[in-house]
Amino acid sequence: MTVRRITSLGIMLALIFALSSLENALPPLPFLPPGVKPGLSNIMVMYCAFFFRKREAFLLAFLKSGFVLLTRGAIAGIMSFAGGMISVSIITLLLALFGERISVAAVSVSGALAHNFGQLAASSLILANTYTFWYFPVLAVSGVLFGIVTGITLKALTPALGRVLRDKDV
Repeated sequence: MTVRRITSLGIMLALIFALSSLENALPPLPFLPPGVKPGLSNIMVMYCAFFFRKREAFLLAFLKSGFVLLTRGAIAGIMSFAGGMISVSIITLLLALFGERISVAAVSVSGALAHNFGQLAASSLILANTYTFWYFPVLAVSGVLFGIVTGITLKALTPALGRVLRDKDV
């Protein structure tokens, strides 16, 4: 692994930590259902899945869940891990199957929905019941909306991020 690649991953991880901290510091928005957040830090995980090795996207999602564990506790860390791993799995699968024929928004929405599903699955295991899945319709609507927002944001930021984070060997 080149120094440039390691540095780029470090910058992405720092951005993930900053965006996660920012999102966690925001007060609950009155128009959002309980527990719904935009998922801003997932923009960087998606960027990594698009332009770096897939295993590096998994690494960033894993390290993000470790950060959540340290800053918000075990339950949040477990839910972040479950959501992140399932989300990155779906994103990398879609990119492997469709490549450039799939839109960034479609990948983003799919990743958001998978993330929400993973969190509900973790919650269901923690609580030892499946009642948490009744909340999926609410999370599905928010996942589609915020998936579109994060997809548009990623698309808009890609040129600038590419100038900072990528070079020929990435």
